[in-house]
Amino acid sequence: MRNPAINDILPSEITPESRYHSRREFLRRGSLLGLIPMARSFAGERAQGQLQFKKNRQFDTDEARTPYAKATSYNNFYEFGTDKDDPARNAGILRPHPWSVPIEGEAEITGKFTLEDILKPHALEERIYRMRCVEAWSMVIPWVGFPLSDLLMRFKPTSKARFVAFTTLFDPARMPGQRRNVLQWPYVEALRMDEAMNPLALIAVGLYGRTLPNQNGAPLRLVTPWKYGFKGIKSIVSIRFSEQQPPTSWNRSAPDEYGFFANVNPAVDHPRWSQKRERRIGAGFSLFNPRIPTLPFNGYAEQVAYLYKGVDLRRFF
Repeated sequence: MRNPAINDILPSEITPESRYHSRREFLRRGSLLGLIPMARSFAGERAQGQLQFKKNRQFDTDEARTPYAKATSYNNFYEFGTDKDDPARNAGILRPHPWSVPIEGEAEITGKFTLEDILKPHALEERIYRMRCVEAWSMVIPWVGFPLSDLLMRFKPTSKARFVAFTTLFDPARMPGQRRNVLQWPYVEALRMDEAMNPLALIAVGLYGRTLPNQNGAPLRLVTPWKYGFKGIKSIVSIRFSEQQPPTSWNRSAPDEYGFFANVNPAVDHPRWSQKRERRIGAGFSLFNPRIPTLPFNGYAEQVAYLYKGVDLRRFF
């Protein structure tokens, strides 16, 4: 007899037995959150990692937030390992301060800027976004950050700047996942300029009112909530404006599975599983929780669908 709850579990969601036992041992030894050092606040204030920000009610949802403990311990950050708990376990060695970001390419203002240079002019705000992973799980996270468009316009991109690319830190000594050929390192992601200028696109420096933890992409990460999670590049160390579409890591590694645009589209299946439904990670999350329908553009169609007018989103996925 077919058990629907069991047969609907994706292969990507099944925990290997060895990993199950290692996780139990890890939890037995101590609280996960107690072992994860918080990233240093960009202002140099370490008082519980709290940030000063205003709530932006324009970007909100009445859906239940994913608990902080889940959002900071169930992560994709392959630079620290491919299992969901690897980033929280391995990212403590990362030092997100001091930090600098070169600005390059088709812009009037280029050069290397410190983290303080990047952040100083921007007032922080909290936005609560739904986040959807290509692996058919999702979260609701209150991010703290500032509009990506505000940052990019400071550097006065020229008329040739049709795309903007972001690169993650390459540091195999501190990022053990980069010692394996899982992807071509360093990790690179990119947006079309009109996507980057959309009001939804955010540079995040924190979540839940606290400084961004290492495993979530400290000190700077991209948040584009209408796209699948792999588009949200973490620990950004360079930004380049370009005329030509840049190669991006997952698209280059598996172009039949990961498109450049990476828009959440339940009508386009991943070659190995359906994208029509998702399992929301929350306080009572388990593999047997019922799935919910996935919305086009992750529910943000009203804000972003105009960007893709006339684009075949099955071909350009």
